[in-house]
Amino acid sequence: MGNTQGWRWGPFNFRLPFYHTRLHWPEFLQGLLVSTATGLALVPVLVGYFGLSFEQAITCTMLHSVFLVSALYVFGEPYAPGWNTAALPLVMAFVFAGYPTPDQRFQAMTALSLSFAGLVFVLGITGLGRKLMRWIPNTLKAGIILGAAIASFKQVFVDDAEKFLLVQPITTIVACVVCMVCLFSLPFQKLKLRHRSFAAIAALGLLPGFIAAAIVGPLVGEVDFEVQWDWLVPPVSETIARMSPFSIGWPTAEMYLKCIPLVLITYVIQFGDWVTGDEVLREAMPSRPDDPVDIDSTRSHLALAIRNFGSALVAPFFPTQGTLWTGVHVIVVKRWKEGPQAVRDLHSGMISYYLMGLPFIYFLLPLLTGLKPLLGIALSLTLILSGFACAYIGMTLPRNPISRGTALLIGTALAVFEPWIGLLVGLCACLLLVGLERDVVAGDDVAASTPTGFDT
Repeated sequence: MGNTQGWRWGPFNFRLPFYHTRLHWPEFLQGLLVSTATGLALVPVLVGYFGLSFEQAITCTMLHSVFLVSALYVFGEPYAPGWNTAALPLVMAFVFAGYPTPDQRFQAMTALSLSFAGLVFVLGITGLGRKLMRWIPNTLKAGIILGAAIASFKQVFVDDAEKFLLVQPITTIVACVVCMVCLFSLPFQKLKLRHRSFAAIAALGLLPGFIAAAIVGPLVGEVDFEVQWDWLVPPVSETIARMSPFSIGWPTAEMYLKCIPLVLITYVIQFGDWVTGDEVLREAMPSRPDDPVDIDSTRSHLALAIRNFGSALVAPFFPTQGTLWTGVHVIVVKRWKEGPQAVRDLHSGMISYYLMGLPFIYFLLPLLTGLKPLLGIALSLTLILSGFACAYIGMTLPRNPISRGTALLIGTALAVFEPWIGLLVGLCACLLLVGLERDVVAGDDVAASTPTGFDT
């Protein structure tokens, strides 16, 4: 494969964009549309809850993107990287309820990221991750995933309703309906099989919902576009000074202790992403013997730990450094499977979707200001679709009615109480109502914890 193998450094493989990887325009153009529309969804949160200006929030998102995409070209991971979306509502509920000031919230995010990095590092080098997943009962896994679903809906319809949903109700509902139909509707799935145009629409993830919002919003007076024609110079040093523990102070010992249950919960979700990504790759690998893919669990754990550690020191926002954007992973692997005439090698396809690792969209002020009125809708979309996906996955894991009821109880406790109380309720409920369970194969049942195309 010539230059595609990259430069080895330790267990990792550095691939220089354009030298080790080729630009593929279909992936690049689709990534330009989809990643721009979804990647800025946290901007309203950073402005509303963390006290950043719009420009600082954009810069923070750019830093998150740089760390995220480094999984591809710095560490050589074979997955399309994305947020740990299912953990996002649980993290937001934990941070917003427990810490009132922006500095404290960034410190809590730092504690979460550093603790998660430490856990992933230890479980990776010792191989204990798979053993941990084998020990966790199915009912508890289901409860964790249902907890993420309930927390998602609670965040949109209760906690943040006055800030986002009730400000743009019609536009948000229209966007959600369009995305729900494209991603989950069974009648629409049948149309996808018969018509390639419907399949192409579904592959765009959140973009059809954004287009619908951009059309309907101005018509009903809920969206007002004010495009500014200029360049944005991201205030990097100023933004880091607002977030970094070197500037605002380090988390307290109490913060680290409080975040441990949520870190464990997030690892359960994260492990499912790895299983999902591996299965998608293994299904396609026989079609591409010319481009061998190196799946290495230890390397993946180490890369994830390093990314979370680095982002914690610069731009801490815990759920943004996950492993898998499932929809993009499936799309790129499917094209790669068609042969070298479609995609020369897997990493070229992946990095093309992520704009060759170049964060140029964060300098385009017309694009950013044009999307600004839709960012609250983007956040609501992300949470609602994540909640729906987590709900239907969580409900399939329990094997009997008692387990289903127990899982719902656990999920409610996790969404309503602090993480350690929710986890304690979950452990007690499993032991008292279901008893001990063991999985035959570690991680299989949680493999689809983020199975759809909207995950970021």
